[in-house]
Amino acid sequence: MTTKSAAAAARATVYGYPRQGRHRELKKAVEGYWKGGVTADALRATAAGLRRENWRQLAEAGIHEVPTGDFSYYDHVLDTTVMVGAIPARHREAVAAGPLDGYFAMARGTQDVAPLEMTKWFDTNYHYLVPELGPDTVFTADPAKQVAELTEALALGLTARPVLVGPVTYLLLAKPAPGVAAGFEPLTLLDRLLPVYAEVLADLRAAGAEWVQLDEPALVQDRTPAELNAAARAYRGLGALTDRPRLLVASYFGRLGEALPVLAKAPVEGLALDFTEAAAANLDALAAVGGLPGKRLVAGVVNGRNVWVNDLENSLATLGTLLGLADRVDVSASCSLLHVPLDAALERDIDPQILRWLAFARQKTRETVTLAKGLAQGTDTIAAELAANRADLASRAGSPLTRDPAVRARTTAVTDADARRTPSYTERAAAQRAHLGLPPLPTTTIGSFPQTDELRAARAALRGGRLDTAGYEERVKAEIQEVISFQEKAGLDVLVHGEPERNDMVQYFAEQLTGYLATRHGWVQSYGTRYVRPPVLAGDISRPAPMTVRWTRYAQSLTGRPVKGMLTGPVTMLAWSFVRDDQPLGDTARQVALALRDEVNDLEAAGTAVIQVDEPALRETLPLRAADRAAYLARATEAFRLTTAGVRPDTQIHTHMCYAEFGDVVQAIDDLDADVISLEAARSHMQVARELAAHGYPREAGPGVYDIHSPRVPSPEEAAGLLRTGLLAIPAERLWVNPDCGLKTRGWPETRASLENLVAAARTVREELSGS
Repeated sequence: MTTKSAAAAARATVYGYPRQGRHRELKKAVEGYWKGGVTADALRATAAGLRRENWRQLAEAGIHEVPTGDFSYYDHVLDTTVMVGAIPARHREAVAAGPLDGYFAMARGTQDVAPLEMTKWFDTNYHYLVPELGPDTVFTADPAKQVAELTEALALGLTARPVLVGPVTYLLLAKPAPGVAAGFEPLTLLDRLLPVYAEVLADLRAAGAEWVQLDEPALVQDRTPAELNAAARAYRGLGALTDRPRLLVASYFGRLGEALPVLAKAPVEGLALDFTEAAAANLDALAAVGGLPGKRLVAGVVNGRNVWVNDLENSLATLGTLLGLADRVDVSASCSLLHVPLDAALERDIDPQILRWLAFARQKTRETVTLAKGLAQGTDTIAAELAANRADLASRAGSPLTRDPAVRARTTAVTDADARRTPSYTERAAAQRAHLGLPPLPTTTIGSFPQTDELRAARAALRGGRLDTAGYEERVKAEIQEVISFQEKAGLDVLVHGEPERNDMVQYFAEQLTGYLATRHGWVQSYGTRYVRPPVLAGDISRPAPMTVRWTRYAQSLTGRPVKGMLTGPVTMLAWSFVRDDQPLGDTARQVALALRDEVNDLEAAGTAVIQVDEPALRETLPLRAADRAAYLARATEAFRLTTAGVRPDTQIHTHMCYAEFGDVVQAIDDLDADVISLEAARSHMQVARELAAHGYPREAGPGVYDIHSPRVPSPEEAAGLLRTGLLAIPAERLWVNPDCGLKTRGWPETRASLENLVAAARTVREELSGS
């Protein structure tokens, strides 16, 4: 096909869309089902209505081919586990008794059965449920969900493309099942899995699918020759099938690299590539393999992970370069729009001059359609859109919000010494033990306590003007009193104030820092029914006034035990925000770190002896390619140390990380130079403790013994067993006892029981240690 005809054939599509609905209807329906207030039929009806609304919006905007199968009650990787029949043995009875309840049991666990492990979806803020596989795994096809959703879309008269997690990525995301040797490689099951995908593809074709998208984002990571050979074998096999739709293999989140020639040669009809984060690299690689003659290329030129308006002229230039490299070039976002909020037009509190800089899912859909129209019909047909886009970009570039000379001068003046804490950890530890007087295996929590209905109602009443500030603060004080009282009675050693005043661990701080924008409706799925509103980092950052000192001081006034000051660290403030794309990320990180440093110093001056600076996002934003990691980790650890290095030796600095793979960042954890780190460990059976020991980590650590993302209450015996396992790796004088994460999403009854059991477990193991 000629370049001209390739352009004329251009269409707009997307890979996926936000699931929650305009008012988070899915969250409310699912949680209502869990509580028994919503029937299964009502839940299914809500889900079907949301799918129809999404498809309608996409079609009306001009999307030629809508995605199906991307909708999920909880997680699309869990949906894939169901599709291929890889149900863990401990969940099979629940699934057989009721597929919906069994599905949620795999996601959340029950009192008797542990859930699947949860971790980050590549370097995004989304979590997925980790498949558990072993040499005895038997795969069986169950494409009912995928077929049903395709049928729904086709019945509406839409052109639809089912989207599935590809077989190679599915196996590379999996872990050995409990009881299976740690060295087992799930990818060895590929030949067993491919016939199941073949059956699913045949069923989708029979249901009317012309194209099926197979997502292989794992191929943008560094891959061994054996893994690349497995990908080649997988797509040779699937491509050779006669009873199948046409196949579009999609990869995103970076440069495809050495996997691109593998997929370019595969007998599939199309490839979808990311031309935002890796535009130059993927362009060069595509040209190096001679393009995709006879194939469809879906070009992801609209950033699906950030919220800034697209530079339409720049994207059109990229698309123009791609013409001639494929038989047909279609236009898309770079990845599923699951990772951005639904609609910027809902934001009534953001200055209209600033709002024009933002593009959420609906706006990105329009950008995609505009680009496809300009590519197919010529730029004259989108002249008005291009003019408006140029004005939006100029407005942002020239805004005084984006530059603060005082902040930039302070950042420039930072020296290496500012990010080094003295004296050594050994000396600090001795001073902290003398200052705090804690017992062996000290107990604590990660920070947040349950956010009660009364507290949420008070916060809503404050926003709505039905409650004044004084009344709201009395409610917050009452919550803090209850949290402190419970912790003292339960016997915890280092207390927290429970964070009742905080709506979110990033948004709370962003609302008090200059340069950040907060949204009211910018919800993005983190996992399951957990949605967050990432703030938008729009300009230079500073801290006008203390943010946490008042409530920490109040909590400390209620008890003689140490109360931790609680902050969100600079790496996480960036990772869980939509960051600037108009300056180096390292510059932004230093600005945030210096603002938080002021807060740390003020907490210490107010008498706070233990300060926790949470960095759960340190691992999740680790670059997917090893070559890019050293620079990132140097920037991230410097930002943390810049935040914390100004305190006295006897002030104990804690940090926290959760729900990620920590083995490949243990050196960075060490480089943070925190005195104590708490980490998720319950679902992974203390794996992180073994990783710390193998590294020779010299400081104190609290691998979690209570999985807070499940409603089940761990028994004292279970928690004690995990502690004993932890002691095999970390000596008692450096081992802390704590949950995996904060308790904000849990209810008070399970929180009380679980923490009481945690304290009982610590006492039991202390007695064992003293007896030995």
